[in-house]
Amino acid sequence: MSTVYRILLVCLLTLSASFCVYAQPAPINELYRQTSEVHHLMTQYNADRGSLNRFYVIANSPERRERLQRHTTETLQQLQKLDFDRLPVDSQVDYLLFRRSLEVDLRELQTEAAEVAKTQAWFPFAEPIYALEKVRRRGASMNGEVVATDFSRLSREVAQALKTIQATEKVDPVLAQRAEDTANGLKSALKSVFEFYNDYDPLFTWWVPEPYRKLDAQLTEYAAFFGKKAKAAQPAVDESGIAGTAVGRDELVRQLQFEMIAYTPEELIDIANREFAWCDRELLKASREMGFGDNWKAAQEKVKNSTVPVGKQPELILRLYNESVAFLKAKDLITIPPIAEETWRMTMMSAERQKMSPFFLGGETILISYPTSGMSQEDKLMSMRGNNPHFSRATVHHELIAGHHLQGFMNNRYKTYRRFRTPFWIEGWSLYWEMILWDMNFPQSPEDKIGMLFWRMHRCARIIFSLNYHLGKWKPQQCIDFLVDRVGHERANAEGEVRRSFVGGYEPLYQLAYMTGGFQFYALKKELVDSGKMTYKQFHDTIMQENAMPVDMVRAILTNQKLTRDYKPTWRFYAPLTAAAGK
Repeated sequence: MSTVYRILLVCLLTLSASFCVYAQPAPINELYRQTSEVHHLMTQYNADRGSLNRFYVIANSPERRERLQRHTTETLQQLQKLDFDRLPVDSQVDYLLFRRSLEVDLRELQTEAAEVAKTQAWFPFAEPIYALEKVRRRGASMNGEVVATDFSRLSREVAQALKTIQATEKVDPVLAQRAEDTANGLKSALKSVFEFYNDYDPLFTWWVPEPYRKLDAQLTEYAAFFGKKAKAAQPAVDESGIAGTAVGRDELVRQLQFEMIAYTPEELIDIANREFAWCDRELLKASREMGFGDNWKAAQEKVKNSTVPVGKQPELILRLYNESVAFLKAKDLITIPPIAEETWRMTMMSAERQKMSPFFLGGETILISYPTSGMSQEDKLMSMRGNNPHFSRATVHHELIAGHHLQGFMNNRYKTYRRFRTPFWIEGWSLYWEMILWDMNFPQSPEDKIGMLFWRMHRCARIIFSLNYHLGKWKPQQCIDFLVDRVGHERANAEGEVRRSFVGGYEPLYQLAYMTGGFQFYALKKELVDSGKMTYKQFHDTIMQENAMPVDMVRAILTNQKLTRDYKPTWRFYAPLTAAAGK
């Protein structure tokens, strides 16, 4: 065989091999497509809704609400014209989740309409203000003297309405909140008109400023009245000083169904208690290995006191980040884009924010929770102990890579039209990595294990205390004591955790979503990776390229599960965790 022939044969074989590699079909149901049959409708709806929201800006105005209702209804009708049964599974998922989003948007608008109708008698002066703002958008000429006269009349109407409502003995807190928002919407409408013409139109500038300032001040007082009524109606707090509203079992069940979780609140509490028992067993093993026998609190106390010197916490975070990323790469667990590694950064958390978030938070920016000069000595020590190296080792990867930072990075690059936000995907994914790294012996010492177990117990506790609170069984102080006694929290940190849970703006299911979502991803890993159907890297990369959605729907896509229009979740994903060292 001549040298030239050999070269040609090698080239042909190489090209053939390359073609064979790249001609292979996508591993499961075209997982890496960047579109679906519902994509165009979702994109159009979100863009149109953005345009409408930027144009109809006045909160609770009939014009805004009616326009959004019409837009959402028309989009829902378009969606329902699609032949669901002929769609591929990933498009069926988009159909079901998009329909769910549209129905939520309509329900919220209907709730707004019902509440505004009940408060309408409190705003006899609203319609002229809405009408004035409407014509302002197109720059219609205004008679400054007439506007000033109208503002003076409206001032008298607001003053009379305030006297009338002040004589009312009781105001429903929900309606009070709606009325406050409506009053503030009217203020913004007036401001839009005044700032457009004032200092530009000479006659407007001559007549209107004083009547405007008086009317604006009266609307401010009107809004403040309803704001006080809404706050005054909050249920009495216990000795913790933490106020909140328990939503009740029916609402918990409704939200679980919405999140496609086929478990009751009571079943989830039982699961958390079973996992707590697993944590207890592992904690005793680590405590004995440290020489403390069954006195795990003494072992944990030693771990808490292993703090880094003042000012060195950022260096610790960087070291732990480097260790975790090196571990992920050595095990070939997930693709880490170079720019994702390059662009994360740090910032320090204020003392005030640490009252609500006593531990560091993350994403593209990691917020370091550690003592600041404005803290009391006691709070400084608690912050240092609660963010010690072994506790932090368990969560750096949760906040950065392969957790929240990588999630956000990939969400901005793959199937960006999706983003069906849910804490079970957002927090569950990051918690899942704590489970996987435990199985793979990421903790290097019994102290590391105690640090990781602290967070595992913490997530069990979140399920237990948040559900018991919303079921009306526990008060905030019981939740704080539970975190201190059962998990080993510093008391100030426990107070911050409970405050964050009930008055930090989180929905009722958020705190239980960490471990519950983690169990979902862990069960799906068993189904697809442990069975040999996918490698870890294929599994993890595929999830990241599908974007955010309920994990039940992630499973439908990865398993090519045919769905129906009236699909209801039935996935019983929980199985007791067992260590799988070396996997």
